[in-house]
Amino acid sequence: MISKLPRWVEYGSFLLALVAGLVNSIGLLGFKHQAISHLSGITTLVGTGIVNSSIFDVLHLVIVLVSFLIGSAVSGYFLHGGALKLGRNYSSLLLLEAGLLLGTIYFLTNDSLFGHYLASAACGLQNALATRYSGAVVRTTHVTGIFTDLGIMLGLKLKGEDFDSRKALLFLLIILGFILGGVCGAYLFALMKFYALSVPAGICLLLALAYAIYSSRVNE
Repeated sequence: MISKLPRWVEYGSFLLALVAGLVNSIGLLGFKHQAISHLSGITTLVGTGIVNSSIFDVLHLVIVLVSFLIGSAVSGYFLHGGALKLGRNYSSLLLLEAGLLLGTIYFLTNDSLFGHYLASAACGLQNALATRYSGAVVRTTHVTGIFTDLGIMLGLKLKGEDFDSRKALLFLLIILGFILGGVCGAYLFALMKFYALSVPAGICLLLALAYAIYSSRVNE
């Protein structure tokens, strides 16, 4: 049950969704309208690209997909399981995500496609940070599943079954964070172009520091 999740999950999920919304909006505005934080659209572009685009364009999109997978694999390797709890390597992974986003800025400002791959790896890494625990699925880089789960919950409520208000609040916070990230990303991209990615990188750094401090105090 979602009630078994620690309270810091709501705050962290909102901020991570904000980061993903920022990265994704900057990607949509700066990467030829290409999404970064989720793969459904990119996978479709691979399929249509086989017919309508060059081999180079298709290969680029495939590498973006593989980069997301590699980022997720890195999280999976260091987390050693799906349960959300203190003592995990969340701070180190958040620092790595920040480093990937800063690297993205360097490569994109030098017109290198390698920046796309680093941004995708950062999102894959983040999405694997919050995974499955006690029947709850928390994803922070896309909201399709979140809307689906909310719809299922509402349907069950109409049937007279219990409604998990905390789970609904968590999902709404993720949606709100993703939308707010999109708003902020569009505004910052207009002002700073790809340097706007320094903002989600900074948020990751602050989250890493806050989690490290919180974890050390709880474990004292």
